[in-house]
Amino acid sequence: MTDEINFSSTEKAFSELRSIVARLRAPDGCPWDREQTPSSMKKYILEEAYELSEAIDEKDSKSIAEELGDLFFMLLLLADIYAEADISFLDRAFAGIAQKMIRRHPHIFGDVKVNSIKEVAANWQAIKAREAEERGEKHSVLGHLPKSLPALQRAFRVGERGSRVNFDWVEAEDVWAKMEEEEQELREAINTRSKKNIEHEIGDLLFTVANMARLLEINPEDALQKTIGRFVSRFHIMEDIIRSKGNELAKCPIEEMEEAWSQAKKL
Repeated sequence: MTDEINFSSTEKAFSELRSIVARLRAPDGCPWDREQTPSSMKKYILEEAYELSEAIDEKDSKSIAEELGDLFFMLLLLADIYAEADISFLDRAFAGIAQKMIRRHPHIFGDVKVNSIKEVAANWQAIKAREAEERGEKHSVLGHLPKSLPALQRAFRVGERGSRVNFDWVEAEDVWAKMEEEEQELREAINTRSKKNIEHEIGDLLFTVANMARLLEINPEDALQKTIGRFVSRFHIMEDIIRSKGNELAKCPIEEMEEAWSQAKKL
């Protein structure tokens, strides 16, 4: 079916996708799609978001378009589940985000003047604070960052938001003293053999590293993912080198593994 469809416009394509989702969720639709719930959809949405992120890192526009489509499908499927109980759910979701973007961009849709990105961010925070107050909610500069975010990414974002009110180091070099302090505290915790203390100090050290990365304009989550990627790639090459010599990795002496690892790094 999809191979034969030739959409003439984005609007038509979006409308067609909504129709496909509705058909899949119909009483005589697909059993898998029909059994999905908001809770069951969470893992698929996260998976598709990560696959899109990976495609962006690889700078492959074809893969990006494919993964973006997959994510759109999952989001529309989730919306359709809610729309079965409230037919106007998706319309309200779109109207809500449209109103929010207009409200939070008064320098575009109003008469507010800004001269820098910093002023845009300050206005955004002021508007969010006012919205929270109107709802009777407590507002924090840190906002609400989901606990399900990867920890390094969450550390990066928490530090970033704290810096908006100058609760921050001035430069990355200023973090070295804190890094050394946390390293010493970790050594002392290891000496106590207390897992609770060790966990606490490792967390402190990782949080400090994440903030140093931020001040150096490096996303620590991306940096770690790339390091893991390099390690996995080199490890596979090391395995191939050892197997090519008729050896098994599990029975290979550490010296031979280190030699194969050095070759893998060169390759």
